[in-house]
Amino acid sequence: MTKFPISLWVGLLMTILFVMAAAVSFFWTPYDVRELDIASRFIAPSFSHLFGTDHFGRDIFSMIMVGARNAIGVSLLAVGIGIMIGVPLGLWAAATRTYGGGFIDEILMRTNDLIFAFPSLLMAILITAVFGPSAINAIIAIGIFNIPVFARISRGAALSLSSKEYIMAARVSGKGMVRISYEHILPNILNLLIVQATIQFSIAIIAEASLSYVGLGSQPPDPSLGRMLNEAQTMIFFAPWLVYFPGGAIISMVVGLNLMGDGLRDLLDPKTNKAKEEDVVA
Repeated sequence: MTKFPISLWVGLLMTILFVMAAAVSFFWTPYDVRELDIASRFIAPSFSHLFGTDHFGRDIFSMIMVGARNAIGVSLLAVGIGIMIGVPLGLWAAATRTYGGGFIDEILMRTNDLIFAFPSLLMAILITAVFGPSAINAIIAIGIFNIPVFARISRGAALSLSSKEYIMAARVSGKGMVRISYEHILPNILNLLIVQATIQFSIAIIAEASLSYVGLGSQPPDPSLGRMLNEAQTMIFFAPWLVYFPGGAIISMVVGLNLMGDGLRDLLDPKTNKAKEEDVVA
C-alpha cells in the first residue's frame, strides 16, 4: 500500500486553506476591501479585525483573502501558459532530435537559453514596463518565463524514453512522432510535470508579489499581497501587523506548495521510493 508522505499532507492542507479563502472571497469577506474607514485606521488585531486595519481603515484579513485570490489566479494562469506551450514544444524538440536530426531542437533550445539568460523578475519588469502595469501583463510575463522551464523538462524526459522498447515498438507499428508523443511519452512523464507545476506555482506567486510590490502587477483598488507590503514598509515600527500578515501569507503559500511538490515527488517518483525502501532494508 502506498504511504503518503507527511510533507504532502501538510503542504496540501496549507494550500487548500488558501484556495478555500480565495474561493470564499468571490462571495464574502468580513469587510468590503474597497471601502475606506479613516476612523478605524491602524486598529491592532482584535476580535472585530482579526489581522487589524491599515492606514485607510481597511480590514487586513479581508484584503489578504482577496489578495490570495489574485495571486493564485495570476499564478495558475501563468503556469498554465507554461504547460500548454512549453510541453508541446519540448515534445516536438525531442521528436525532431530522435527522428529528424535535431535542427529544430537546436533552434528551440537556443531560444530557451536566450530566455533563461534574463532573470525571471527582470523579464517580467521589462514586459510590464513596456505594455503597462496590469494583472494581464503580469500573467503574460510570468507565463513566458515558465515556457522554457516546461519545454526543457518535457524534452529531457522524452529523450530518456525514446530508446525504450515500447517506443521502438510503436515506431515499428507505423505510428508518427506526434501520436507517439501524446499516446506513449506524455502519460509517462505526467508525474514529473505535475511535480514541476507545483514548484513553478510557488515561484509564480513570488513573482506576482514582486511585480505588485514595485507597482507592475495588480492595480488598485484590487488588493495585492505585494503592494500591501510596499505600502506598509514605512509603518512597520508602529503597525507591524501590516507587514507580518501579508508577508506571512506569501510565505505560507510558497512553503505549502513546496511541501506539496516534495511530497508528490516522493509519492510519484519510483526512483525515490525505491531508494527509500533500500535504505529501510539496509
